[in-house]
Amino acid sequence: MDSRTKRRLSAAELDALARRALGAGVASASELTDGFANAVWRLALDDGREVVLKLSPPPELDQLSYERNLLRMEAAAYEHALKAGVPVPSLLRAGFDDPVLGGDYLMLSALDGVSWNAVKPDGEDALRRELGRHLARFNAVTGEVFGYPHAGIVGATWREAFLAMVAALLGDTVRYPAPLPRPAADLMAVFEAASPVLGEVTTPRLVHFDVWAGNVFLDLSGPPRIQAIIDHERAFWGDPIAEFVTPTVFGELREDDPLLAGYREVTPLELTPSVLTRLDLYRAYLYLILLIENGPRQYPEREYARVRDGSLAALDVLLARLTRPV
Repeated sequence: MDSRTKRRLSAAELDALARRALGAGVASASELTDGFANAVWRLALDDGREVVLKLSPPPELDQLSYERNLLRMEAAAYEHALKAGVPVPSLLRAGFDDPVLGGDYLMLSALDGVSWNAVKPDGEDALRRELGRHLARFNAVTGEVFGYPHAGIVGATWREAFLAMVAALLGDTVRYPAPLPRPAADLMAVFEAASPVLGEVTTPRLVHFDVWAGNVFLDLSGPPRIQAIIDHERAFWGDPIAEFVTPTVFGELREDDPLLAGYREVTPLELTPSVLTRLDLYRAYLYLILLIENGPRQYPEREYARVRDGSLAALDVLLARLTRPV
């Protein structure tokens, strides 16, 4: 991984930040290295609390357009999720443009559960159904503007905002060339041609857009249950059907998916042909992110090859489907 993508803080700097933010020093610290955007530490404070620190990348790193101020979107998402009754870590402190760090940080309550990606518990269908209920409550949160307001990529309508999101992402390939299946202009034309179905979406709703197993923590102390949904940094205001993309990444949403059944326990949802076209658009958008974000993040090739190849293959299928005559 390119060392430019993460901040480095000494033990003394971590201690000073914790004292400023939470009024307690650091007894011990361990860096959590799974992510590739923000630097993350688990801190044991000298007052007995366990917290997680997320720190934005160095200011000199030229991130993707939608990633500008992404911790600010994440902070807002945590606050909205808690009010909606969705299990998430508590946001203890958010610092923006910190004068000492020259960037943003979040202090979150630490979790004692385990990542769903690390285990295969009994009753996964029940957990998936529970996740569907939580996502429906998350998506029930409404906003005032479509898109990524913290990054300045917005629109008066969802169609306008989503096309701006795609255009910004494809525009990032000027700085970070990526192995796209077609030229950026041709890809943009596909999104534009299929975009009239987005007119069905009239209210901005909160979408996490990164709900894969690694971002779901489980409590296994009794019958398995979801302890928390984490990492809201990809969140945007838009169409809740986009929430089904990451839990079914490199696959399709099936009518018999327990995730969908749980979602429908909270709010009605019918998979009409136009809804499925919208889902294809959002799935194609995610695969473009996975192809383009390697530019600033510089994933290890051995780990990234599967994601890159899978994204290219899946994107080919989607592009063919989106351009098929009705």
